Amino acid sequence: MKVAVAKYRIGEPRDFDEFAAGVEAAIGAAAAAGARIAVLPEYLSLELGATCTADVRGDLQASLAAIQPYRCHWLALFSRLAMQKRMHIVAGSFLLAANRDGRYRNRCDWFTPDGAHGWQDKLQLTGFEKAAGVIEGGDELKAFAADGIRAGIAVCYDCEFPLPVRAQCEAGAHLLVVPSCTDTEAGATRVRVGCLARALENRVFVAQAGTAGEAAWSPALGVNTGEAAIYAPMDRGFPADGIVAQTRGDQAWAVADLDFDALAASRAGAQVANDRDWAGQLAPGIARARVETL
Repeated sequence: MKVAVAKYRIGEPRDFDEFAAGVEAAIGAAAAAGARIAVLPEYLSLELGATCTADVRGDLQASLAAIQPYRCHWLALFSRLAMQKRMHIVAGSFLLAANRDGRYRNRCDWFTPDGAHGWQDKLQLTGFEKAAGVIEGGDELKAFAADGIRAGIAVCYDCEFPLPVRAQCEAGAHLLVVPSCTDTEAGATRVRVGCLARALENRVFVAQAGTAGEAAWSPALGVNTGEAAIYAPMDRGFPADGIVAQTRGDQAWAVADLDFDALAASRAGAQVANDRDWAGQLAPGIARARVETL
C-alpha cells in the first residue's frame, strides 16, 4: 500500500473555494504519485481563519467560532476528493465545536474511496491548547479497518504516549497515522522521537504529516517546523534509522510503498521483539520500583 504524508505549506486563502483549490491540488499530487492513503497535517482547518477579518483571525477563540460554518463544506470537499481519486484521505484536523460550554475538540477525519467517514479526537492537550481555555481532549480511542489493514490515528502530541497507541495496536493496527503541527525544533523532535518509539515498540509503520511555512496572521499557525516522514521498526529488513521516507526542503510529499505482509513476516527474524515482549514489563515484580536504601 502506497502511503503519502504531506509537508503542507500554510497559505492565506481568501475564501473556502481558494482553500479547497489548494487542498485539491495537493491531493492531486499525492494521487499522481500513486498514493492509496494521503495524510494531511494537524490544525489544517485553522488555515480557514485567513478568510476572516483581521480582528477575528488574530484571535484564536474568535477564529474557532468563525470557521464552524465551514464544517459541512469541509466534509463535502474531502469526501468528494476521496471518492474521485479512489484513495483514503486523512484530512489533518478540524477544531470542532463540542456543543459544551463553547469548547472545541481537535478532530481528525478519515475519508474512504467508498464515501465512508470516521474520526479520532486528539486525546492529550498540549500546553498551548490548555492555555487557550476552550479546547478539550477526546474520550474515545479507535482503530480503523481500511483496504485489508487496520490503522490508528494519534494526533500530534498523542504519539508521545505509549499506552493508547498500544491499545490501538492490540486492536490490530499495523499503521499509525500522525497528523502534526509543531512550531519549534524541540517540538518537531518530540513528535519524531514519539513516532520512532511507537514504531519500535509496536512493530508498526508510522506515517506523520506536518505543517510548513509561516503565517503571521494566525496565533496558532504563525511558525511551522519539521518534516513529514514515514517510519518503520529499526530492525532487519527496514532502514537502520527507522526512516522509510522523509520530505526535504520544499518537497511537499514523502511517499513510500509499505509492505504489511513483510512487516508481519519480519517478526520471525527480528533482532528484538518489543511488541512480543511487551508483557514482560507488566510482571508483578517489576510493575513497581522498590526503594532500597544504600
